[in-house]
Amino acid sequence: MAEALRGRPGAVAAVVLGGAWLAWFGVLQWSVVRFRVPILLTLTACAALLAWWLVRRTEVVLPRWLAPVVVAASVVITLTVPLFSYLRGGWLIAALTVLALGGIACAALLLVPRRWGAAAALGAAALTHTVLAAVTVVGDKAPRIDVWVVLQQGADAIARGENVYTQQWTGSPGVQDFFPYLPWMAVLTAPGRWVAGDVRWMLLVWTLVLLAGLWALAGTDRGRTARVAAVSAVLVLAPGTLTQVDQAWTEPVLAALLVWWAALVRRGHAWWAVLPLALACASKQHLALLAPVLLVWQPFGWRRTLATGGLTGLLVLPWVLADAGAFFGDTVTTLLTFHPIRFANTWYLYFLNEHGVTLPFAVTGAAMLAAVGSAVLAVWRRQPPVAEVLRWLALVLAVANLVNKQAFYNQFWLTGALVAASLVLPATRREDDEPTVSETARPAAAATAG
Repeated sequence: MAEALRGRPGAVAAVVLGGAWLAWFGVLQWSVVRFRVPILLTLTACAALLAWWLVRRTEVVLPRWLAPVVVAASVVITLTVPLFSYLRGGWLIAALTVLALGGIACAALLLVPRRWGAAAALGAAALTHTVLAAVTVVGDKAPRIDVWVVLQQGADAIARGENVYTQQWTGSPGVQDFFPYLPWMAVLTAPGRWVAGDVRWMLLVWTLVLLAGLWALAGTDRGRTARVAAVSAVLVLAPGTLTQVDQAWTEPVLAALLVWWAALVRRGHAWWAVLPLALACASKQHLALLAPVLLVWQPFGWRRTLATGGLTGLLVLPWVLADAGAFFGDTVTTLLTFHPIRFANTWYLYFLNEHGVTLPFAVTGAAMLAAVGSAVLAVWRRQPPVAEVLRWLALVLAVANLVNKQAFYNQFWLTGALVAASLVLPATRREDDEPTVSETARPAAAATAG
């Protein structure tokens, strides 16, 4: 491997990327539920590497062996780093066995140099996640987390024709009387409750929709299957995945919608891309941070960005009209005034936990503004292809997480998912004697919509 890397800066960068991925998700698995300074420093260092990659536009060519190595290492991390789950006994052993066997199968199949190997690896990744979700939902029928409670009971409220923003939650270990998301998160996860009794079944569906979106985004060249298989396996076997499934964290919904937005833009259907983006924006508040970046990116542009804002407004309008006070109280005021959660691995919590200092909003807001402003300036000047845009969006979210008073595994997972999605696009330049599974990170001078 060392011989293969000698004289290949792009391959060295790929190894750094693989190491950063493992470090990012390794400490994220450890972070639930604990604050540790090394976790925060690792997340910050990885975000800085992403920023360096974007600023330098370093060429990253992913060799075929990298994804199997990352998958195998992810399995080792999953089994050795402290893992939070409400699964116990045989159910926990079963879930970990699924991850281990699925990881081994995916890694082995990704090493097969024929197209059927990549196709089988993609199928194995989807099957592994499906079985993991089934074991988790059946083995832990009522996870003790407020996210699951409010989504479950929110689905029941919608079925009764009631307003999710006026509910009192029963048996919630956390929030008691507010719905922390925008309303379409309840709508998009409710079918899992209505059809199968648990919203986590719908989160499984959204993860499979995400994998389908990666396929749609990847293009039509011969290397498409290999790239999608590699990224899918790395993503669904990332350390901490079991915790995410168990806790009913909702970021797979957002990732699926954002990836389909990117796929539609790249395929020349930018107006159709307004729909998944608006659904995402009508589901979780912080995606508003991405709008300025999309506003200046010509393949999507200001007209479609404004149309997205308008459609988002229409999507949430029924809840605003039903009770504007409850809507804005739950989705804006309560979140702004909600107390910090001390095991969030952010700089806000670092200063609070370690020094007893509460950072003013002017400081955290300035950091977020700097990230958004830098992304806007770079995208406006470069007009990069969609892969680089996805990475800029990931950086904006990473910085927002790092200075927030509430940011956990799931929010950081979305950043990783967007970076992973950017790697399914075809290479613009290949080294003749090394098979690759990824695009290079040096975009063309002009953006293309497909």
